[in-house]
Amino acid sequence: MPELRRDPIIGRWVIIATERAKRPSAFLSFPKDEARRSGGKEYGESVERCPFCEGNESLTPPEITADRTEGQPNSPGWTVRVVPNKYPALEREGNLEKKGVGIFDTMNGVGAHEVIIDIPEHSLDIADISDGQSEKIIKAYLGRSVELKADQRYKYILIFRNYGRSAGASLEHPHSQLIALPIVPKRVNEELHSSLEYFNCKDRCVFCDILAQEAKDKERIVEENKFFISFCPFVSRFPYEIWIMPKEHRFHFSGLKREEIKPLGVILRDSMKKLKKLLDNPPYNYIIHTAPINGQERDYYHWHIEIMPKLVNVAGFEWGSGFYVNPVPPEEAANKLTKA
Repeated sequence: MPELRRDPIIGRWVIIATERAKRPSAFLSFPKDEARRSGGKEYGESVERCPFCEGNESLTPPEITADRTEGQPNSPGWTVRVVPNKYPALEREGNLEKKGVGIFDTMNGVGAHEVIIDIPEHSLDIADISDGQSEKIIKAYLGRSVELKADQRYKYILIFRNYGRSAGASLEHPHSQLIALPIVPKRVNEELHSSLEYFNCKDRCVFCDILAQEAKDKERIVEENKFFISFCPFVSRFPYEIWIMPKEHRFHFSGLKREEIKPLGVILRDSMKKLKKLLDNPPYNYIIHTAPINGQERDYYHWHIEIMPKLVNVAGFEWGSGFYVNPVPPEEAANKLTKA
């Protein structure tokens, strides 16, 4: 059973998960990221033995759910497939059992850790897919969020995607991950605290005000449709950082409406396509930032997606100070992305 340990200095929780060390890629060093140019060799798996490729369903734990055109569970014929992570950071079974160890606080590592296999094809990425496939990926995110939200042990659901070795991807095949947590992460609490301060001062959502400012300035917008806007934030931490945000105030991703699913998938796909074309297929992370669940909801928050290409190293200055040094102004980044 993994264990959660709380840092008494800043209130951050750390997951001690020894099973994660058993991953084939654990602790390996890869000095050069060749995410889509190596044919899987840098990752150590061939397409024939890739556990996420169609036809290799027996190499993963039994699927939780799948979008299928044909076939039985755990067989070919799927378009999006969700499976438990083989090396989970947290485990579904058990109780939290909070306890103190001297001055330290711990609890059992109870949660859910799932893999969303976005695409059957090994060589494609989210930037390459159709409108229909991008819609199915968002449907999978939404469906798993709604189902896991019903478990009262969970207080936060984090959906994210790592692409490329330097962004933390252990397998080359395109996939996303979901982790349901029994606590609200410190990073999320910081956003919630600042959002509440702004709301108490101005009686408005800070994210809604950011959207209004971006719509007025028009110089950092990358893509836009009826329901969503994609833009390079004014205070971008990383070169070519992109945020995608619903135009209507909505505090939780699981509140996504049916008519919004496809437009979200399309604007996410199109934003990634621009990054891929302009920056020659960079490694990246994207994360869905959403409000907590099960008694922790905060309606002054505004859910959004943050996309962060891995173009510069976060080193000693950033870790020591909390500052970020971004060599590309977001106005310049948005202009180049719009033209890509």
